Order: sequence, then C-alpha cells, then structure tokens
Amino acid sequence: MPVVPAAWSPVPEPMRTRTPTRKVKSPEALKPKAPQRMARVLLADDDPTARLTLQTVLEAGGYHVDSAASAAEAVSLLDQSEYELVLTDLAMESPEAGLRVLAHARMKDYRPATALVTSWRARSPRSGRKAPGRMLVEAEDVPELLGQVANLISSRASRRVRATRKA
Repeated sequence: MPVVPAAWSPVPEPMRTRTPTRKVKSPEALKPKAPQRMARVLLADDDPTARLTLQTVLEAGGYHVDSAASAAEAVSLLDQSEYELVLTDLAMESPEAGLRVLAHARMKDYRPATALVTSWRARSPRSGRKAPGRMLVEAEDVPELLGQVANLISSRASRRVRATRKA
C-alpha cells in the first residue's frame, strides 16, 4: 500500500487529529413529538373593545380563544366544546349574567377553571362618564395576566389528576 506524504493528504492536519464530538440522541429524543395542544379558553364579554383586546393578548400568549358577546352565547359554547378556562365579565346583558356563565361552567363534567374579568375604562374628563371604545392595557400587566391565566389552567389540571388518582 503506497504511503501518501502529509503534504498530499486530502484531509488537512487539524481535521485528522480531532475526534468529532457528536451527542448521540436517545431513542426517545428521536421520536417525533406530538404537537402540544393549546389550552382552550372561553372569553365572554359584551364590550367588544375589552373582548377583542383580551382575546388578542391571550392568543399572543399561546391560548386558543373562543369569544362570546353574551352570557347566552357563552352557555351555548360551553355546551359545544370543552374548555380549560372560562373567563367572563360580570355584567353583560344583566348585572349578574357572568355568574350564570360561571355556574353553567361549574356544572360541566370536565370542570373548567373559572374567573371573572373586568376591564377598566377611561372616564371622559368633561362628563365623568365612561368613554366608549377606550380601554387601558398596560404592558407590565400583560405578563401578570398571562401568569394568572396559566396558574388557573395549571391548578385545574392538578385537580383533574388528583381526581383520576382517587377514582
């Protein structure tokens, strides 16, 4: 077998002396991962500005959001789909319509986490009445809101796990 001088070697000297360091993945790591299912949130609020703003924030946070403009619509959606979290305004078509939504959600077999939400609306400086179409969403409150939503969904999941272990 002919000897090839180092100067004629097709592989440069530094490459010949290095041992490639490759991490070998375990068989588990090579399996295709199932896509993570986004948590489903039902948002009920009759104020379109508040509803669309909160829906946008939640969707940007990675949640699948169905929205309802009334308690009746929210109850109908609860009967059609399963949600991890139900967020509702207290006063919609009636002063306590949101409580009706929460009561209906709590009767469901899948027991979603529930919470009341309110939107702060700016007051008109001249009349002192609520100014239509104005809503305050402060950037530093968005992470807190998303954290609270995540905590509600997490505590619901923990309750479900404990319930299945007892059964």
